[in-house]
Amino acid sequence: MNRLFLLDGMALIYRAHFALIQTPIRNSKGVNTSALYGFLNTLLAILEKEAPTHIGVAFDTSAPTPRHTLFPAYKAQRDEMPEELAAAIPHVKNLCRAFHIPVLELDGYEADDIIGTLVTRAEAEGGIESYMVTPDKDFAQLLSPHTWIWKPGRKGSDHEVIGLPQLPEIWGVAEAAQIIDLLGLMGDAVDNIPGIPGIGPKTAVKLISEFGSVENILANTAKLKGKQKESIEANADKATLSKNLATIIRDVPIEVTWDDLILSQRDDEALKNLFNEFEFRTFTKRLFGDAGAAAPAPAKGGKEAAAEPTLFETFRTIRDTEHTYHLAETPEQQAELFTLLGQQPEFCFDVETTSLNRFEARLLGIAFSWKAHEAWYLPYSDPLFTDLKTVLSSPAKKIGHNLKYDLSILTRMGLAVGGEIFDTMLADTLVSPERRHSMDYLSETLLGYTPVKLADLAAPASPAPEPATLDLFSHAEKSKASKELDVAAIPVEILAEYAAEDADVTWQLYQKIAPLLSESGQEKVLTGIEAPLLPVLVRMEMEGIEVNPASLSVIGDELQQQIDQLAKSIHAHADRSFNIASPKQLGEILFDQLNLIEKAKKTKTGQYKTDEATLASLEGKHPIISDILSWREATKLKSTYLDALPNHIMPSTGRIHTSFHQLLAATGRLASSDPNLQNIPVRSEAGRKIRKAFVPRASGGFTLLSCDYSQIELRVMAALANDATMIEAFRNHIDIHTVTAAKVFVVDQENVTSDMRRTAKMVNFGIIYGISAFGLSQRLGIARGEASAIIEAYFREYPAIKEFMDRTINEARENGYVETLGGRRRYFPDLNSGNQSLRGNAERAAINSPIQGTAADMIKLAMIRVDALLRESSARTKMLLQVHDELVFDLAEEEKEELVPKILDAMRTALPLPHDVPVEVEYGTGANWLVAH
Repeated sequence: MNRLFLLDGMALIYRAHFALIQTPIRNSKGVNTSALYGFLNTLLAILEKEAPTHIGVAFDTSAPTPRHTLFPAYKAQRDEMPEELAAAIPHVKNLCRAFHIPVLELDGYEADDIIGTLVTRAEAEGGIESYMVTPDKDFAQLLSPHTWIWKPGRKGSDHEVIGLPQLPEIWGVAEAAQIIDLLGLMGDAVDNIPGIPGIGPKTAVKLISEFGSVENILANTAKLKGKQKESIEANADKATLSKNLATIIRDVPIEVTWDDLILSQRDDEALKNLFNEFEFRTFTKRLFGDAGAAAPAPAKGGKEAAAEPTLFETFRTIRDTEHTYHLAETPEQQAELFTLLGQQPEFCFDVETTSLNRFEARLLGIAFSWKAHEAWYLPYSDPLFTDLKTVLSSPAKKIGHNLKYDLSILTRMGLAVGGEIFDTMLADTLVSPERRHSMDYLSETLLGYTPVKLADLAAPASPAPEPATLDLFSHAEKSKASKELDVAAIPVEILAEYAAEDADVTWQLYQKIAPLLSESGQEKVLTGIEAPLLPVLVRMEMEGIEVNPASLSVIGDELQQQIDQLAKSIHAHADRSFNIASPKQLGEILFDQLNLIEKAKKTKTGQYKTDEATLASLEGKHPIISDILSWREATKLKSTYLDALPNHIMPSTGRIHTSFHQLLAATGRLASSDPNLQNIPVRSEAGRKIRKAFVPRASGGFTLLSCDYSQIELRVMAALANDATMIEAFRNHIDIHTVTAAKVFVVDQENVTSDMRRTAKMVNFGIIYGISAFGLSQRLGIARGEASAIIEAYFREYPAIKEFMDRTINEARENGYVETLGGRRRYFPDLNSGNQSLRGNAERAAINSPIQGTAADMIKLAMIRVDALLRESSARTKMLLQVHDELVFDLAEEEKEELVPKILDAMRTALPLPHDVPVEVEYGTGANWLVAH
């Protein structure tokens, strides 16, 4: 029996493109290859597993079809095809031709119609089993005794083969042709087929089961009742139209024979060229072995060679994967484990604890692995402390995933981790910043393996532990319903399997990611910046910072009085009370009652826009605007900080312990959460007051020290651009904003007014973020023409800055990425977009990234150096916080004279800037953060 596989090309590439829309696959030139990659994966699964004798790929064309003639709104609601997806279609067709697989398309007909015609022909002639490869449900109308749907799997699940027996189970009808009747009744939103209003899938199935077809329903409306009867009678034409639109045409005049569709020898040379162009190393190795692999061009960064995932039709699990996991329970087994660990130049470890709370979690055990599919689990007890301390502090490289948590637990216990650190989560973030980095996701993506989840193991808190002989998976099934995880109640044999698997998987991820890190050019960023920073952040987080709850309360009361006063003023301006927090009511006040502007912009829901940018653009038109902006800031500060900060004080320490995130921001800047201390405003009076509540540690002899880089981003920009005027100003300690104002406004520096300096400051910092004339006019409240003239004057006086910006964009467009002085890369595929808005955003970000990213590299390197300085001198002084360009310390008073100069020097020299641009650090000390800053 011949086996015919007909692929719905458009549906498959749409599916592949949008399945990876959050984490697109791109080659080193920035080309989105998601659609091509996903399509190829499905095609190879068919060629390798299904043994087709005949094969073809059908595509739609842009020409209208009979359905458009019948109903011009057919598919009219669909969004325009994304340009990256449209660009992929020719490459998919070239791929098919390289496999010598016919591309089937005909103007006036859809891929569905071509496939429908060929499977109908095959069924009539006999001797052929037909498989329609598509995720589209509409193809069910074509099912027959020898015709099936081959539906690709999703997110690692296996594909489904759907035939006539599955019709009642999946669609609720007995005959394939009744699929058309279902669509006629309920319509299809995807294709804009209207159907009958109010008729959903359940009602449609019920009606078809009773009457058999749309025609019979329309002929028997007298048997129907109520609104259903009225709706069907009133929309009889829509039902007939919808059924016609949903019917796949089966007599397309396409000139193709069975001989044309016979699977023939592929063109290996053409495939190798395509794989090389799109940097599909995995597929090259899969089809041609190592000999066929070509290395990506290093000049382009090799990013997608690094980021290329492995997509799998099915994921392996612990059930079907050979493995050897050891449980080290006895002294003899533990001694063997410690001996083996002492012999390893590198090993992976993963802690198991009772909680995710770093200050309350109890260590249950540690899993180790240094060989794929083999791992050890060591249940922890106090007598093991000394041996563990020796192993963990050894010079061996330590590997783990999201190691910050593990290091926090071990640090709290006094178990220091020595040697080089390799965190697979951090490494993958540098390799493929746009995708998710959880261990489970990476395991499925890179290894084709789904690990057991802890939630499937943890038993309810109250029952006694299951017997030790309990099967791992029966236990998992019994405890799925448990919401509260009681890890300590999991039998040690089961926990050992789970923990050992985590260590084993992480070790295998390390083996996959480490070469990709090197190929992507990001190895030095990990080894020189991010990995050494990891234990520094752990020490800072565990140290925490003192906060005075009484001060928070006082500041909160003061702010509430300000909020109440602002509300009274706002209501007075509006001449009535209203809910200031309601965008709808606020919009009506501003634009219906006060008529601040004509034709005010509205949201998609029809409400007036009252967002921050809209209100900022209205400043000066009415005093109510400044009051509203002040009210919003005050209420946000009160709820976000003054009301919330007391809840973040850890009872066991009496301090606040924020969590730092190394690579959350695309530029490499540190972020913080629980609580977020990065966003406390420093320009407003209310924001500054919040800093008063942050105080030195309660034990005597401490003060707060704040060390802040001065205008660091402007200095970085001057260095990268090699702008002589800016560099001279920084070297001579002349105020850069005054210098800029004097040049732009053509006055002597002594004649620069405060308004001129304010404008110059706005331009200086705005240029870093690619500010436009419109943006500058909005910020300064001036005409766009005036703002444009200021920017033109700026570039006239600072031509090197303009040259730097243009050069950066051109190089980023050529290479696909920009790079910081620390070597950190950021990719910008939208630089080549045909969409002007996307392209403009990418250009502005490309200019800003090497500047802001270099500043991020600098302070991270400074933190590493300062931490080493404090530890080497056994100082009582501790580094507590990093906020933007500032470091905050608990400074021991007796160490001030000796330590502060060393800290400042470490910060200034952390990352020397080109052209001898000086780096300045301002500092202050005081009884609270506000005074110190």
